[in-house]
Amino acid sequence: MLRGAACLLCLLCLMAPAAAGALAEARAIRTQGGFDRTQALAISQGALGRHLGDHELLASDGRPVALGQFAGKPLVISMIFTSCAHICPATTQNLREGVAEARRNFGRDSFSVVTIGFDAPRDTMEAMREFARRQGIDEPNWYFLAADQPTIDAIAQDLGFIYFPSGGGFDHLIQSTIVDRNGSIYRQVYGIDFALAHLLEPLKELIYALEPEQSLYQSLTNRIRLFCTVYDPASDSYRFSYAIFVGLVIGLVLGAVAVYLLGREWARNHRSNAPATRRSNA
Repeated sequence: MLRGAACLLCLLCLMAPAAAGALAEARAIRTQGGFDRTQALAISQGALGRHLGDHELLASDGRPVALGQFAGKPLVISMIFTSCAHICPATTQNLREGVAEARRNFGRDSFSVVTIGFDAPRDTMEAMREFARRQGIDEPNWYFLAADQPTIDAIAQDLGFIYFPSGGGFDHLIQSTIVDRNGSIYRQVYGIDFALAHLLEPLKELIYALEPEQSLYQSLTNRIRLFCTVYDPASDSYRFSYAIFVGLVIGLVLGAVAVYLLGREWARNHRSNAPATRRSNA
């Protein structure tokens, strides 16, 4: 028992400097000159590969929702505050378009989305429900969640999301985080009107990733979808293109023809050399 307590104490001692460093790093961007976007971006990028904790929040209807329940599929997390008049609604609307495009191409149940209110005192269940209503979002697998301040702070630290009060609102990066099926932070998407490909490309990679338990047919199908679902900048949309597949088939056919011709030429040379060999032996 004493040995277990000693091990726990050592673990806490090892964790303390890392936690203190993260807090110090977060405070560092609260400079006298205002929000330091460069440092905030560095902290955000530093979260890549970090495991997201199984934090428990509340859905807008009061049901408890644990982030761990989204494991097994990619998850998109958007942090907003409901009293935001322009930027958060605009970001949410652009995310809505990206989500609709992703679901149209990759399947409606292929990933989940959560929008979390980080202004804990005001972003209550009711406030999140009203925010979703104002944005016209009532879709399956998209949850608007609220939590107490300690939970919000823990989630923000996991995501590398930095914010602090400023002028009646908040200064923060406009950031959506993509989490892989194992709960690790895979990609950060920045900006109000982000390019569609910035959201869909990492989702495509995660959704069509090859898993050991997949059958040969599933693996082949997902590989084809991964390479043949392409972004069309002219229409700012994704579509399934047969061009890559057709090119691959043509390449295989040409390769087979080349092998056949080389084999036939080798056989012809072999036959022509055979009599000369027999005469020389005689």
